[in-house]
Amino acid sequence: MASKHSTRALRQLSKQLVAPRVQQRTFVSAFNVTRPSLAAARKVVAPAAAQQTRGVKTVDFAGDKEVVYERSDWPREKLLEYFKNDTLALIGYGSQGHGQGLNLRDNGLNVIIGVRKNGASWKDAIQDGWVPGKNLFEVDEAIQKGTIVMNLLSDAAQSETWPHIKPMLTKGKTLYFSHGFSPVFKDQTKVEVPTDIDVILVAPKGSGRTVRTLFKEGRGINSSIAIFQDVTGKAEEKAIALGVAVGSGYMYKTTFEKEVYSDLYGERGCLMGGIHGMFLAQYEVLRENGHSPSEAFNETVEEATQSLYPLIGANGMDYMYEACSTTARRGAIDWSKRFKDTLKPVFEDLYKSVKDGSETRRTMEYAGRKDYRAAFEKEMEEIRELEIWRAGKAVRSLRPENL
Repeated sequence: MASKHSTRALRQLSKQLVAPRVQQRTFVSAFNVTRPSLAAARKVVAPAAAQQTRGVKTVDFAGDKEVVYERSDWPREKLLEYFKNDTLALIGYGSQGHGQGLNLRDNGLNVIIGVRKNGASWKDAIQDGWVPGKNLFEVDEAIQKGTIVMNLLSDAAQSETWPHIKPMLTKGKTLYFSHGFSPVFKDQTKVEVPTDIDVILVAPKGSGRTVRTLFKEGRGINSSIAIFQDVTGKAEEKAIALGVAVGSGYMYKTTFEKEVYSDLYGERGCLMGGIHGMFLAQYEVLRENGHSPSEAFNETVEEATQSLYPLIGANGMDYMYEACSTTARRGAIDWSKRFKDTLKPVFEDLYKSVKDGSETRRTMEYAGRKDYRAAFEKEMEEIRELEIWRAGKAVRSLRPENL
């Protein structure tokens, strides 16, 4: 989902990543409150099901029991043995291609990159140590060499290149995706997969930069796995092994359809579109009522991303309520119900738009425009020039790690 511009920006950002700093503010008393109720909350930061010993496969998620696969079952030696006769041809070197490719290489597997010669991705790959003629090839040659073809091109590029790529996906190969978009919406993308090969999916729940960062930290990202077509009877096992090889810590089974529905829905909702809309709405109301840009940004974005969201991510919303003042807790609980009731119809419309293909049509039409890159850059420039993000740039420059 990242553009070339954002991919390059993320590449630079990944070199500068530091552990998130949690600011101590009067609103949040998580670090200095000692009352018994909060002390108890600190001790119980995860449900019992999540505290199972490694290797346990069945986990109770709020009453639903699911099988969860984890990397401890696939140590490096087992991966090397399992893939000893395979060549993993990774096509495309954007955010996911970069993260997954480097992790595969570090795991010692025989992975090669396939991109357009002398293009931006080719140059990026060389910068990351891939060697032309050794493990860096043009797309056709990489596919021909590969036994497992990992199609990590953008959704639009997958559709555009499919007529050329499909004839090279011969019997015995495996086709790998990290997004269900192309085969699920085949009526629009025209990506009709061959019927005589395994087709699998490993979808990391985060950007390729996060996939890489968590791998280097010795951790692993959560990923979804799915089987679109199992010809050999080994497709699921292959997906699990590849999930570990690309840097997953835990893997959850889904379907291609559910993966793409939830992914498109989430991107447009709480992950990006919805959260940006809420940021803008709150910021604008503060500014219209006389608050300064710095105050409006700090109360809208800075406190959320630097203080509250990390605590919610680490311990849950109940912990966050327990950790804040009585005034904040009362207001947040009361208003959350109104926000839910107001926003749920919007989310229902959004899910319907994803499921019926409307979002796919918009995406394909937009990406198919000759002026696509220029139009996208214009939209990005408009976002960059919004007062909220210009104010944010100044606020971020004052963080201790940036001084």
